Parts: sequence; structure tokens; C-alpha cells
Amino acid sequence: MEHMRKLWTIALLTALTACSGSTAGGEVTPTAALSPGSRPGEPKPVATGLAVPWGIAFPAGGGGAALVTERDTGRLLKVSPSGQVSELARIDGVRPDGEGGLMGVAVKDAHVFVYYTAEQDNRIVRYRLGDNAISEPKVLVQGIPKGGIHNGGRLAFGPDGHLYATTGETGDTQLAQRRDSLGGKILRMTADGAPAPGNPFGTLVYSYGHRNVQGLAWDPAGRLYASEFGANSFDEVNLIRPGANYGWPEVEGRGDDPRFVNPIVTWRTSEASPSGMAYANGSLWVGALRGERLWQVPLSQDGAAGEPVAHFTDAYGRLRAVAAAPGGTLWVGTSNEDGRGSPRAGDDKILSIAPAG
Repeated sequence: MEHMRKLWTIALLTALTACSGSTAGGEVTPTAALSPGSRPGEPKPVATGLAVPWGIAFPAGGGGAALVTERDTGRLLKVSPSGQVSELARIDGVRPDGEGGLMGVAVKDAHVFVYYTAEQDNRIVRYRLGDNAISEPKVLVQGIPKGGIHNGGRLAFGPDGHLYATTGETGDTQLAQRRDSLGGKILRMTADGAPAPGNPFGTLVYSYGHRNVQGLAWDPAGRLYASEFGANSFDEVNLIRPGANYGWPEVEGRGDDPRFVNPIVTWRTSEASPSGMAYANGSLWVGALRGERLWQVPLSQDGAAGEPVAHFTDAYGRLRAVAAAPGGTLWVGTSNEDGRGSPRAGDDKILSIAPAG
């Protein structure tokens, strides 16, 4: 098994190197394209009356039900495909503050992992997952910088079996460039919270130079992509390489400095503020908060990004959570109750969308 993991890691790193070019500032050439008239299906409500659903994760063998976090209430919910909502727990220790609160959620085997803002920090905690409750809390990572803004918060297990977490620089921009800080990073760890084998610096840090990453997704080749909030000019989607520096605060969007990796997609901040992201049917699907739309970013087989296409602009307000459901649909959560949106009837909602091919 260990031999197979090593072979998988070598193959993945080789693929990443091949698709990313040989220089730190290289970018993927946009070549993928959508077929004319290719559009996702009309969204169908799964659940309504929620309060800032932030993260969505689907347990294996869960019959299509999802675990959903509510940022400001600290509730961990179970949502069935038919729309039944039940409360598994109110996570002890959550202290909602500005953009912080109960955020990311991930599931592996019989455990659920959550990322939340506590009294003094952001932290990652593991629980044992039962049918109708959680138990046996264990703090895996603490001391992640917290702030009223830029807390990161996404959790996801990669195809290598390790847990990835995104963090923000909390408005203290220099944290993003400090490899001894957990702020402004993508972290990679074992299910026990230890630095994952092969991490580039021997710590939890997998990549750095990030402002505020809230979306993670892998394509079928195992390439990792991350969505990132810009400041006043450009939001980004980045192809993540271990140990790479993504430039914040020295660069926002594309730059000409070979020390930093260029994004493969940029938007004006009025068009995006990208949060949750998932891969389905050959594309990345990115929820836009300020942009109030669902972005589709087609990818070619070598990981190249094509021209993004916007769907449902202004139809549902701020879109934050995006997850690939077991049945091939996307579950997308609105975020109109987060203090920055305009709540609509039934908000906040989780929508089910059949992605276009």
C-alpha cells in the first residue's frame, strides 16, 4: 500500500509539473471550450429557510444526504435529497464574528471534520459521526489566525486521502508570505492532523501567498484547483502546486514576477468574489458572492482552463456553497442572510442543479 501511495504521488507531481510549465510564473494556456448552447438544468430547491449554509459534504453510504454547516448559528445539519432537515449538533466553541463562524465540513470513514472560528483562533476539529449525532471531539489544528474578514475555511479530502484546508490572512497581508504562519495558506494533513507525508516544507503548509481561499476541487487527473478572493481588482482560480507561492500581497491577478504562480482564470471582483467550487462534467463550477452567479470554467484534458461562462446571474443572489452530489448533480447554497445580501423568499436555500456537459 505504501509503495502504491508513493507511485501515486510521483504520478500526480509529474502531471502537475507537465500541465503547469517549468517556471514558477507559468500559466495554463486557455484551450478548453464549451459546446454552443451548453447550459445546466434549472435549479430545483432542496431545502429552504437556512441561515448562511457555508459547507456541504456527502458521507459515503449516506443515501445522498448531505452534512451542511450554518456559519452564524454553529449548527451542523443533515439534509436529505427530499429536503428533510435535521440538526445533528450545535458545535461547541463556535464564536461567529464577521466572516467567521462554522465554515468547512468534510467526511471520511466514520468521522466528520469541521473548521470553525473559536474565541481566540480558527481551528479544525474531528468528531465521530453517528446516524443522528456526533461525539468524541478532537482538536486537530488550532492557532489558525482569525479575524473579522478572510478566515478561509474550506475543508476537503483529496484523492490522496489527505485532508486539505484553506486559510485566510485575516487582513494582515504579510501573513500570506510567512511560511511560519498558518494564515493565507492551503494546508494538507493526515486525518489525525499531522503534516501529510511529502508536504513541501515538512509542516502543514502546502502552498502559500494566498489572500482568502474558499474553494477547492480536483479534476479526474488529480490536479488541485482553488478559488481565491482578490482585493479591488482581480479574483482568481489557481492551479495549486506543492510549495508554490501565489503572490499575495505582492501580486493580485496576473503578474510578471517569476517567484509567483499566475492564476489560470481571473475575474473583476464585481463579477465574482468566488467561494465554493466543485468539479463536474469537465468543468469547474464556482459560486460567486458579490457577482451573484454560478461560474462554469471548462477544463481540457491537460488541465487548461477555457473561457468562463456565467449562469443564473442575479437569479438567486449570493452563491457560496458548491458541492458535487452523489447522483451527478450540484448542490449550491445561497448566502443572502450573511449581512451582505438581500434575502429573498425562502432564503437561505440549497439548490440542486444538473450540470451541463
